[in-house]
Amino acid sequence: MSKPEILLVGAYPEWDLVELEKTYNVHKLYEASDKDAFFDEKRCNIRAIATRGELGASASLIGKLPKLEVVSVYGVGYDAVDLATCREKGIRVTNTPDVLTNDVADLGIAMMLTQSRGMIGAERWVKDGSWAAQGLYPLKRRVWGRRAGVLGLGRIGFEVAKRLKGFDMDIAYSDVSEKPYAEGPTYVADAVALAERSDFLFVTLAASAATRHIVSRDVLAALGPDGMLINISRASNIDEDALLAALESGNLGSAALDVFEGEPKLNQRFLGLDNVLLQPHHASGTIETRKAMGKLVRDNLAAHFANAPLPTPVV
Repeated sequence: MSKPEILLVGAYPEWDLVELEKTYNVHKLYEASDKDAFFDEKRCNIRAIATRGELGASASLIGKLPKLEVVSVYGVGYDAVDLATCREKGIRVTNTPDVLTNDVADLGIAMMLTQSRGMIGAERWVKDGSWAAQGLYPLKRRVWGRRAGVLGLGRIGFEVAKRLKGFDMDIAYSDVSEKPYAEGPTYVADAVALAERSDFLFVTLAASAATRHIVSRDVLAALGPDGMLINISRASNIDEDALLAALESGNLGSAALDVFEGEPKLNQRFLGLDNVLLQPHHASGTIETRKAMGKLVRDNLAAHFANAPLPTPVV
């Protein structure tokens, strides 16, 4: 019996590729220099797409694959997958939730601490001789005992809030409705009001058309010149032009960002700012979590081809 044909949109870790190639005929779109010729040759037999969250699967890509049955996303975010087209064509979609939750929450907390205490600059202060030549590093701001807001109390937001309790912080959250599992944080329905009562605002909600630019000019103004924005969700949740303007003018104190519009080619204005911490979209980037994500991608594909229930279906 021949192996099912699958399309790999972007590179996976070698350990995942080895396992996929044991079970499937894997066609690597990211290695094709002539995409049109690639699809002319391969498209008729491809039954599954394996992709990454930021790459997704567009309507155009889906339309090139007449035998497509399932899209398996390596990542929790699936906003880059055209779900409407998948529903229309009866194509299943899966993602990899839960397995990356704790690592993403950890990085969010680490970013808050790093930026608030100026740890990147402090290391540079030591290495470039400023400590010896100029003395003590400039004072920064404490974290413990201050006010934190969590915008989106899903899996990741809940874990962020749980960690913030260890810093004796006054914690609030905003979501489409009050969550019975919140266990302590104050519910604030409006994102502007949440920002207004926060020193640190964590953005942890899933991205959708409804949440696009939910962190608006008004939210940033409410967070203010002493506030910090931490984004470990999706870039589309933030009005990036408004964010840059607020950082450049000092109307927002600082930001710590793991995601950007057009990444990895981020807006060059970010590079000239000294009040922003920039990370390369690696919140889930631990060996343990990436292996678990890859396994869940494979488990979803295996279940589909065995006509079994999908472990983590989206559509």
